[in-house]
Amino acid sequence: MPVLIVTGTGTEIGKTVVTAAVAAAALARGRTVAVLKPAQTGIGPGERGDVAEAVRLAGPLTAAELARFPEPLAPATAARRAGAAPVRPDEVAVAAEKLAAEHDLVLVEGAGGLLVRFDERGGTLADAARLLDAPVLVVAPAGLGTLNMTALTAEALRTRSLTLAGVVIGSWPAVPGLAERCNLADLPEAAGAPLLGAVPEGAGSLDPVEFRARAPRWLAPRLEGHWDAARFEAEAGAGARSGTRSGPGRK
Repeated sequence: MPVLIVTGTGTEIGKTVVTAAVAAAALARGRTVAVLKPAQTGIGPGERGDVAEAVRLAGPLTAAELARFPEPLAPATAARRAGAAPVRPDEVAVAAEKLAAEHDLVLVEGAGGLLVRFDERGGTLADAARLLDAPVLVVAPAGLGTLNMTALTAEALRTRSLTLAGVVIGSWPAVPGLAERCNLADLPEAAGAPLLGAVPEGAGSLDPVEFRARAPRWLAPRLEGHWDAARFEAEAGAGARSGTRSGPGRK
């Protein structure tokens, strides 16, 4: 996977931290990594954006950002209100291809969900993925509502003949409830793709050295980690199958 698109089922669900974790796991394997953010919104000049956060957490990687707009809106809307040129899918594809020529892995982190509009023509991250013929990693929340959002995102990918690489839970709670535990088994079915990891809540606040050491534990081998979905489900989902409220680690 020289280029991997990272999208989410919505906003504020952990895409940047997951992107940083994938980057950290790849870097730990000795791979060269670039992170590309096509459109950063809600950030002013000089402020630290998502790419800078990925660098802070993951370590030495190439950071690229095509445009930033000050208002926290969809990229097309934010560009229009700023009186600035929008970012178009073909520009994203060209930038990613250039980075891929010099790196083992390029992570392209979208804004919001898969079909958020980049420009007035209706261009989206999905269009960039199609131009790149790149697989898409979906970051999803753990709790109620995630199955429908994940299924809709997966359906949008299938209708566009795009490859869904898998799903990563963006923020796994320290004390999961019944819905979270059940969703470990149900998310792969909703997505029609494997569960490739679960990043614990609060991971982004870890010391970067600790973050980098732990990242491979949160991700499956396909993402350069050693997380085991079956074992994680067996430990975290025991209460869900038995109908009890006990969670992993409870005595």
